[in-house]
Amino acid sequence: MIHECSSVHPKAIIGQNVTIGAFAVIDKNVIIGDNTYIYPHAIVLEGARIGKDCRIFPGAVVSGIPQDLKFQGEETTCEIGDHTTIRECATVNRGTSSKGKTTVGSHCLLMAYSHTAHDCILKNHVILGNATQIAGEVEVDDYTILSGGSLVHQFCRIGKHAMLQGGSKVSKDVPSYIIAGREPLTFSGVNIVGLRRRGFTTEQIGGIQEIYRILYQSGMNNSAAVKYMESNLPDSPEKQEVIRFISGSQRGIIRGYLE
Repeated sequence: MIHECSSVHPKAIIGQNVTIGAFAVIDKNVIIGDNTYIYPHAIVLEGARIGKDCRIFPGAVVSGIPQDLKFQGEETTCEIGDHTTIRECATVNRGTSSKGKTTVGSHCLLMAYSHTAHDCILKNHVILGNATQIAGEVEVDDYTILSGGSLVHQFCRIGKHAMLQGGSKVSKDVPSYIIAGREPLTFSGVNIVGLRRRGFTTEQIGGIQEIYRILYQSGMNNSAAVKYMESNLPDSPEKQEVIRFISGSQRGIIRGYLE
């Protein structure tokens, strides 16, 4: 299943039933899991850890060295989970001494020409739209969609089940369960369609809407809104997730909708 015109380093560890196409390059210190398909002209460089049942399309580069001037050649990794697809000409850089690795979870889709920089953490079921660019040390939580052409500033966090509208520019944290859009980036409503697709009940979605009504429409600042939610809203995993996210924000969260 390894094409004679590919270049596979003898010390690379290749799992069972792996396909490596013509002119693909597999570097040293690489591990590729079972049933993964490396398309022609894809490049997997030193430090890559590719899971099972992945697909890496032509022109993609996985585990390139960081575009970070403080990188000094330290040994780091780029870890890709199972069932993840990396489309044409997408790039995923490996880590620096800051975290030691870049992580992309399982069941993710990184569309064509997207870039995931050093030390990022993308959790499971994340979708990066075409040409989305993520700077260093960004964290993206489960089931999040970054639509095409989005730009994410370094160190930002994007919460679970959130969705960015196409062309979004992210310079502050985006809380869980919401849609964010416009310029500058603002809260545009709860991601109702996405939540329903993932099995959230009407009661759960209603609870999330009440959380964001308090956060963005009550006139309280974020700290006061969090205290009010802690004292006055019924306990739920969704409430705890939003409170955890806001309390842990170092950059501050995006603002509410303004006409």
